Amino acid sequence: MFTKFHLRDYNFKLLIYVTAIMIIGVFAVNSADSDFTFKQAVGVGAGIVIMIFLSLVDYHFICRFYHIIYIVNIALLLMVLLFGVNVNNATRWINIGGENGIQIQPSEISKILMIVFVAAFLGKYKEKDKINTFKCIALFTVFVGFSLVFIVAEPDLSTTICLFMVLATMLYVSGLSYKIIGIILLIAIPLAGSFLWYIQLPGDKILLKQYQINRILSFVYPSQYGDDMSQQNNSIMAIGSGQLTGKGFNSSTIATVKDANFISEQQTDFIFSVIGEELGFIGSVIIIAIIMLIVLQCIRIARRARDTKGMLIASGIGTLIAFQSFINIGVATGVLPNTGIPLPFISYGLSSLLSISVGMGIVLNVSLQKSDYY
Repeated sequence: MFTKFHLRDYNFKLLIYVTAIMIIGVFAVNSADSDFTFKQAVGVGAGIVIMIFLSLVDYHFICRFYHIIYIVNIALLLMVLLFGVNVNNATRWINIGGENGIQIQPSEISKILMIVFVAAFLGKYKEKDKINTFKCIALFTVFVGFSLVFIVAEPDLSTTICLFMVLATMLYVSGLSYKIIGIILLIAIPLAGSFLWYIQLPGDKILLKQYQINRILSFVYPSQYGDDMSQQNNSIMAIGSGQLTGKGFNSSTIATVKDANFISEQQTDFIFSVIGEELGFIGSVIIIAIIMLIVLQCIRIARRARDTKGMLIASGIGTLIAFQSFINIGVATGVLPNTGIPLPFISYGLSSLLSISVGMGIVLNVSLQKSDYY
């Protein structure tokens, strides 16, 4: 179960990067809303402990239970639809222990569970050199699609898109044929155009809420749907007001966008607007640089992994951090349509924080078992 290793082989560099950005996240959350500081600090402490513990657990032992991992994943997502708590017209959370208990978001946990499951599943077919067979691709589509349908039904479109992109990347990295990729693109590109046409038709839409449609259209046609971009416009104003060096954490002058309450739930989806306003351009670049270093470490670990399972786990977690960070920062800066997704390691939310800590712990274990080639 536990991996035997030499201390010199432990990836302290990655551990330091993750710990540092988590601590910065506590300060950012405290500046956005001090009511959430204690829980975030406890989450960081628990996350670091979990990460270090799992870094010592052999990832092959975890992958051995990939069938059970998938069942747990589906059970959690099903519980959301049956017993979930509705907040702002979305049912994404489960209360454990009543109203004063712990609230978890299974879709965040699902990201890590699905990455581990897909890594074990594709690793099994890669060993038999059957990645490009109809059976492998069909089963992959069914398993992934079944999970994504539950998430989009909450509704949580941003997580659905992010997770789909991560798992699709893992399929590509596993050795998917370029011929199959070409066929997929020939189908996907016309579908994207048809989707944009479909959402502009009158009447209710399947799987999409009206507010989601408005957010997409406001991005494509800002002059016609500009009212739906108010949150993003305020976020851009906050980031711009930080200028080069920012106003400093916990700045509370009348000039701050944060304290004027122009942006709601700033401790979660729009945490980057706090960073931009209070740490400025320099601080924002440092945050992005640390995230990039974490992603590059995951890629390095993937290249040196002992086997396909380890390579796919490291690739999947690195891709998740990259895509999710890009979406979060893209929304905060107006580059992407407005959609709610946390900034990894920084945004408030124990489900997100502890889930990504689990993922990083497994990646650290993969790094301990690097290929003999290196």
